[in-house]
Amino acid sequence: MAEAEVMEPPVERLPVSVITGFLGSGKTTLLKYLLAHPEMGETAVIINEFGEVGLDHLLVEKAEDDTVLLESGCLCCTIRGDLIDAMRRLYKRRAKGEVPPFKRVVIETTGLADPAPILHTLMQDPVLTAVYRLDGVVATVDAVNGETQMDRQVESVKQAAVADRLLLTKSDLSDAERLADLEGRLRRLNPAAPIQRVMHGEVSPASLFNAGLYNPESKSLDVQRWLREEAYADARQHDHDHDHGHGHSHDHHAHAHHDHASGLDVNRHDAHIRAFCMTRDEPVDWQKFCAWIDMLTATRGADLLRIKGVLNIAGETRPVAIHGVQHLFHPPVLLPAWPGADRRSKLVFITRDLDQATLTESMKAFLDEENLA
Repeated sequence: MAEAEVMEPPVERLPVSVITGFLGSGKTTLLKYLLAHPEMGETAVIINEFGEVGLDHLLVEKAEDDTVLLESGCLCCTIRGDLIDAMRRLYKRRAKGEVPPFKRVVIETTGLADPAPILHTLMQDPVLTAVYRLDGVVATVDAVNGETQMDRQVESVKQAAVADRLLLTKSDLSDAERLADLEGRLRRLNPAAPIQRVMHGEVSPASLFNAGLYNPESKSLDVQRWLREEAYADARQHDHDHDHGHGHSHDHHAHAHHDHASGLDVNRHDAHIRAFCMTRDEPVDWQKFCAWIDMLTATRGADLLRIKGVLNIAGETRPVAIHGVQHLFHPPVLLPAWPGADRRSKLVFITRDLDQATLTESMKAFLDEENLA
């Protein structure tokens, strides 16, 4: 982090979206619908196995053993070996004209996957970062079994926590109360991610994409749309209203032990997850900030599920955007201008077993430390 240069992002890099979700949460149904959708025509989709999705009725031609072209114009390829090799090979074939000039990549993870290593790959490999950029993470959550899966499987909680878009699948098979409970749980876990209810995988591809800092519609860097720090304040107010507006608990939680700081059953995996926004009025010393981040990632990197931020750097008139997943960070981005009159530094965190007060105190200790002569 300390050695990274602030730089303008090359806007021609291809956006990459990651689709994740627990076993049985409807990823395959979603992919079948997306692969047939005309809006996916200039998209390359990387999946684990062709057979799992069932592409025969969509197939136009087979380019190679690991690549097929679909009727929608979508290019579909399987991961043979390493994801890095697959993505490098795919881009080379695009550059040589061996496959259609796709403009977007979608990667499907396995149902048991922690999405963080895939995000690390996109952030760390020098060849991939030169030609691809992370657009966002889409997580499918089973509207019927999602609560049970999140109680029992920590992976399903992490998938939802790091997502930029949340899809409640099989929503037609769940009742209104269960849906409301699950949506409330997801909002506490990840306040900034929009939630869509989906039936039979039917969703507009456009609603899943363009979640990154770069906004292709305006051809600009849209920090307010990307950061969505107001969602964290809304979530806090919602929790406050809920805690004071209900003097009872649902039957299935009636005998559970609760963490009073979060209002959650401590036996649930997401009771350990915190989502919050930190602000700082004074300009930030870049070297001190980097030292703080380096310390955090070295000591608690595994618990920093995701960090986004816009910083007012001392001596710099323009804001700097940062984005990290656990112990790895994208190169910082110097934005063209502040999005509004507010010049405060803002950091949004999704953490595990790390609360806001601890991080606030830690940041203050580093940033307010006097320089030694």
